[in-house]
Amino acid sequence: MQHIVDEIAAEMIATKDKGEVADYIPQLAMVDPNQFGISLILQDGSCYNAGCSNTLFSIQSISKVFSLTIALGKLGDALWRRVGREPSGDPFNSIVQLEHERGIPRNPFIDNTIGIDEKVAHSELAHSDRNAALAHFMASFGNLDHPVDSVLGTYFHQCSISMSCEQLAQAGMFLACDGLHMPSNNPVVSSQRARRINALMMMCGHYDGSGEFAYRVGLPGKSGVGGGILAVAPGKASIAVWSPGLDKIGNSKLGTRALELLTQHTGWSVFGN
Repeated sequence: MQHIVDEIAAEMIATKDKGEVADYIPQLAMVDPNQFGISLILQDGSCYNAGCSNTLFSIQSISKVFSLTIALGKLGDALWRRVGREPSGDPFNSIVQLEHERGIPRNPFIDNTIGIDEKVAHSELAHSDRNAALAHFMASFGNLDHPVDSVLGTYFHQCSISMSCEQLAQAGMFLACDGLHMPSNNPVVSSQRARRINALMMMCGHYDGSGEFAYRVGLPGKSGVGGGILAVAPGKASIAVWSPGLDKIGNSKLGTRALELLTQHTGWSVFGN
């Protein structure tokens, strides 16, 4: 397995077209695009790293996997009265779709010390016009229980969590292990809930590029505009990749390609070898 991740990392580092960093958040626009990291953790705890696997990066919308897990733990299925479970087919920040669906978002994705990058959080707050518009729109339909400014502040700090590939892969292990924390074997969520979160990641985890990701990679995954992707091979492994350059939709260009190569090498696609 180490040979596979080393080979993938070498190919990604040598690739000339690395995509474009997110420039609508100035702090993310400053990140060097010539970086790539990958971390893969198997169910038995074996960890395989290559490239910048220990470099911290802003996980952005990947954080929604964990906020969804917490929200389901607190609210259960009552959550689905406030948010849908369908892929959007539109950009993640589409006001048109939010208006059409009366303020109900189409889906929830629109063990070491882990910190928040305050510079990124402040950068997002300073350039928050569209997010504020979306939040006020939801509030106008009665779909927010708290003041818009408080919701936005929490959201920006959540997205500004900094993690490395290895930390992110470790955090996602419960989704690869049927809801269990390994190696303690203690449940994080029920096996049914783990499967449902994986299903949402497969259908909705890559903005309006979720179908393309499923077609090319064939794994549940969640991307963020910081260039990270968390992917899950159920029953096998949790994988995190990071490369700041994005494709036109907003997903890591090299990260997507790396995961496509990984499933080709391993046969881990949920759709078969």
